[in-house]
Amino acid sequence: MSGHSKWSSIKHKKGAADAKRGKIFTKIIREISVAARAGGGDPDKNPRLRKAIQDAKNANMPADNVKRAVLKGTGQLDGAMYEEVIYEGYGPGGVAIYITGLTDNKNRTVSEIRHIFAKNGGLIGTQGCVAFRFKRGGYIDIDKDKAAEDKLMDVALNAGAEDIKDDGDTWEIITTADKYEAISEAIKIAGIEIADSNVGYIPQDYTKLEGKQAQQALKLVEELEDHDDVQTVAANFDIDEKEIAAYESA
Repeated sequence: MSGHSKWSSIKHKKGAADAKRGKIFTKIIREISVAARAGGGDPDKNPRLRKAIQDAKNANMPADNVKRAVLKGTGQLDGAMYEEVIYEGYGPGGVAIYITGLTDNKNRTVSEIRHIFAKNGGLIGTQGCVAFRFKRGGYIDIDKDKAAEDKLMDVALNAGAEDIKDDGDTWEIITTADKYEAISEAIKIAGIEIADSNVGYIPQDYTKLEGKQAQQALKLVEELEDHDDVQTVAANFDIDEKEIAAYESA
């Protein structure tokens, strides 16, 4: 990966075949319920819920599943009550890792997350230990063969994007969290296909990893993201293409 390697970009390279449909649905359903509980069941008045419902559509989730998740969130249907949690820690080579999650059992979740860190050369930390190394914002990845740089820059910057970076095979658009939705819509209206996008926590610095540490870090983040209670994982590693290829072929 040129310049830096976001896990989102690596997953995109690995391909959609790696996605576990059931786990994706579980995570989105939880987010819809929590968003509805926090801000109400009307997506027009609740940006967080609107984003979660759009994620559900992108994942081809049945409309009935979405409706039930909203009703559980607003208390109109019975369902588990999920709490928002944040975990911070260190991966191989001292990389910073910031995790957000939704759980109905905090003791179980922290124990399982601690185990994932430990078996992959990492260490779960205390609250605030790495938070300062991340900034909440959005990213939008566009495959280079889907848009000319000049056109993409014109559309994204006019819509309020903070920056556009060359990320190897993709253009990465960086946005503030509040401008993410408007910029995404402007790109779609321009007829440009989005490869990957989300609102989360963006690293403000990067740690270079090679060899065994690179492989361990990739495995650590993959296992964290695979956990049912984890919603997002941000990690500040910088890993070369050859390390990604080795990981993909393992």
